[in-house]
Amino acid sequence: MPQGTAANLPEPAASKAGWWCRFWNMHPSLLLAALCLGTTTAAPEADQSSDARWSRWKAAHGKLYDENEEGWRRAVWAKNMQMIERHNQEYSQGKHSFAMAMNAFGDLTSEEFRQVMNGLKIQTRKEGNVFQAPPFAETPSSVDWREKGYVTPVKNQMFRKTGKLVSLSEQNLLDCSRSQGNEGCRGGLMDYAFQYVKDNGGLDSEESYPYCAQDGSCEYKPGQSVASDTGFMDSRQDEGSLMVAVATVGPISAAIDASLDTFQFYHKGIYYDPNCSSEDLDDGILVVGYGSQGEEPKNQKYWIVKNSWGTDWGMQGYILMAKDRDNHCGIATSASFPIV
Repeated sequence: MPQGTAANLPEPAASKAGWWCRFWNMHPSLLLAALCLGTTTAAPEADQSSDARWSRWKAAHGKLYDENEEGWRRAVWAKNMQMIERHNQEYSQGKHSFAMAMNAFGDLTSEEFRQVMNGLKIQTRKEGNVFQAPPFAETPSSVDWREKGYVTPVKNQMFRKTGKLVSLSEQNLLDCSRSQGNEGCRGGLMDYAFQYVKDNGGLDSEESYPYCAQDGSCEYKPGQSVASDTGFMDSRQDEGSLMVAVATVGPISAAIDASLDTFQFYHKGIYYDPNCSSEDLDDGILVVGYGSQGEEPKNQKYWIVKNSWGTDWGMQGYILMAKDRDNHCGIATSASFPIV
C-alpha cells in the first residue's frame, strides 16, 4: 500500500486561482454584470430595517464602496438575500437537506463568484497510478481525520511521517509549478501540484515563502523545504473507491462543481442540489472523512469536506456533501493523493 496522505500538501494554489488573484484587478468592468440583474432587484421599498442589515453586513466584512458602486452592489446583495431567505423558508418546511446563510460573498453575482473563487482546470486524466485498495481494507461506518490531528483549520498539512503539522506554502506552488501544467492565478490541478513537489524535490514552508495573493517569480528556497513526495495516485472514479482511500490513506484531494448559488451560500446540513454537475468541476477541496445522520441512513450519508474560502463560509469552512448519491457534484471524479 502506498504510504502517503493528501494531508502532506497544501490545497494547491493553482486550484484556488480566483481567491488568490483579486478579482478587482481581473474584471474591471463589473458594472456590466450588475446591470444584468434587472430592475426587480433595485426595488424602492428598501426600509430602515434593510438599510440597517446592509450596514451591518458591510461593517462585518469590511466592505467599502464608492458612490457609483454602492447602489449596484447593494442590489446584488438584496437579490442574494431574497434567494437565501426563500430557500431557508423551504428548508424549515423539510423541502431541503441544508440551510443557507449570507456571507462575505453576498455582493457577488453567481458569475462573478465563479470567476473569483473557482479556478480549477480539469483535463482528461492519464491512465496509470490508480490507487488499489489494500486486501481486507477496513472501511468503518464513519471517519473524521480532524479528530486524529491530520487537518489544520486552514489548509492541508504534513503529519503522518513527522507527527508535526507544518504550514506549507501555496505561493511556492502558485509561482513555480507552471511547467507541470498549472497556470498561476489562472488555475490548475491538484495532480500538477503533487508532480511539481516531486520534480522539485521539496516545497517551502508558509513562513519562508509567504502568500501574497498574486502571481510572482519563482523564489523556492531549497534550504527552507519542509515537505516532499515521490508522486501521486488517483482514486478510481467511484465513491466506493474514494471511501476506501479516505479510510485507509487519510485526507484525499478532490474536485467538485462549486458553481451553484446554493453552494456559494451554504451554511449547514447535507448539501444536495440536483443541478450540481458530476463532470463540470471547478473547485479543489479536501475530503477529510465521511459519516451519516439519523437512524435511517438513506439520503443521510455525507462526505466531510474542507474548503478554503475562509471560516465565514459554511460550517467554519467545512461542508457536508451528499454521499452515495450518484457521485454528487463529481466528488469522486478527480480524487488523488501524494505518495510520501
